Amino acid sequence: MLQNNLKIYNTLSRKKENFEPIHAPFVGMYVCGPTVYGEAHLGHARPAITFDVVFRYLKYLGYHVRYVRNITDVGHLTSDADEGEDKILKKAKQEQLEPMEVVQFYTNSYHKSIEALNCLPPSIEPHASGHIIEQQEMVQKLLNNGFAYQNNGSVYFDVETYNRKHHYGKLSGRNIDELYANTRELDGQTDKKNPFDFAVWKKAEPEHLQRWKSNWGEGFPGWHLECSVMSTKYLGETFDIHGGGMDLLFPHHECEIAQSVGASGHEAVKYWMHNNMITINGQKMGKSLGNFITLTELFTGNHKLLHQAYSGMTIRFFILQAHYRSTLDFSNEALQASEKGLQRLLKGAKTLENLKTSQNSSFDLNEFEQKCFEAINDDFNTPILIAHLFEQLTIINRIAAGTDQISPSHLEKLKKLFSDFLFEILGLKEDNLQNSQTEDLEQVMSILLEIRQKAKENKDWQAADFIRNKLNEVGITLKDNKEGVAWEKS
Repeated sequence: MLQNNLKIYNTLSRKKENFEPIHAPFVGMYVCGPTVYGEAHLGHARPAITFDVVFRYLKYLGYHVRYVRNITDVGHLTSDADEGEDKILKKAKQEQLEPMEVVQFYTNSYHKSIEALNCLPPSIEPHASGHIIEQQEMVQKLLNNGFAYQNNGSVYFDVETYNRKHHYGKLSGRNIDELYANTRELDGQTDKKNPFDFAVWKKAEPEHLQRWKSNWGEGFPGWHLECSVMSTKYLGETFDIHGGGMDLLFPHHECEIAQSVGASGHEAVKYWMHNNMITINGQKMGKSLGNFITLTELFTGNHKLLHQAYSGMTIRFFILQAHYRSTLDFSNEALQASEKGLQRLLKGAKTLENLKTSQNSSFDLNEFEQKCFEAINDDFNTPILIAHLFEQLTIINRIAAGTDQISPSHLEKLKKLFSDFLFEILGLKEDNLQNSQTEDLEQVMSILLEIRQKAKENKDWQAADFIRNKLNEVGITLKDNKEGVAWEKS
């Protein structure tokens, strides 16, 4: 195992902590996956990429990582207050499909989109609907321990009783007095002792299609319950990392803590990690605002807010250029800048492969190596890591131009460092869309250069200069030489 000085910001303690796995070299990591009732969107991309980097780096350090990411296919209602329809059932009614047809279709779609972002598949991807028995068992434990109560076929978690022995709200910084002040009794919630209690088992109404028999009548599990059950089933009663988006911090993750403590008597998670949201031109993404962009729309450019199609690697690089705990604002200009920046790094990696060596090196790689590890060890600070890679491009270009020298051993080390950080840890690569766009550009340039050559043969210098100048305006430089004309995109 490599020496590591990794620090992780723990949402629970609100500070950076040294990463010390409970059962090293084994690391258990659970990340909340999607509710599969619609196309994967830009908001899904950030946690997928964030925790893919965590997964990649922990593996790089030599840990045996079991990465569990769930699929929510039952129990997630349209309101976090246990109100409304099940999101899967609502979609099934709209499209006149079986609920599991909806689940399968959008699960397949999610996998395809996330694969385009070059995210490694999780070790285990459990479905909530496949763990009904285990969820019923936890409900019974909560009832036996006095932290839940049954009413009219539903079972609710008793937040007030739990809070007398433990602190409900410790993850989100809330307290029960605030919950009293900020909640009110709503229609349809009269089965609850308090409006902030939450369902761990919900009675199925006659029109509800997904239903299972239980000791409390036919029903379905509450949304929060699945993660408490599936995380501990596959990672043990205590595990290292639980991740997800900031929007899940309350109530979902808060309820998870309460359920786990209520059932087992102790907390399950050592490090809580949360990525921040993506905004679009300064606004929160939402269908009602018309700025809701799916990943498929990003890949095709088929959305009114998009100026062009963007590759999976461009989107990944864009997301990695901000720290995962900071807000990230989407814009076409930002995506286009990311596209250019990524191409510079990929071009630098290719340049490395063809560098000529000498007996001496005019620079030291130890400082570069140290800076890169310091960045990634500082709570996965990918923007700082990327900045160090860009700094190294200057040296690579100087060596290529012959103004700096590098020895064979240093070149091999530089290749490995660049490959490790750019490809293995950050997970970047050339992808099909980029290759396709490059091929298209080469074909267009071949036609333009042929037209320009004919203009020169006809001594139409005005037309030849016009083509050169217009290409220069869009960042393409022409260089006449003995062999013909070379072109370069800046």
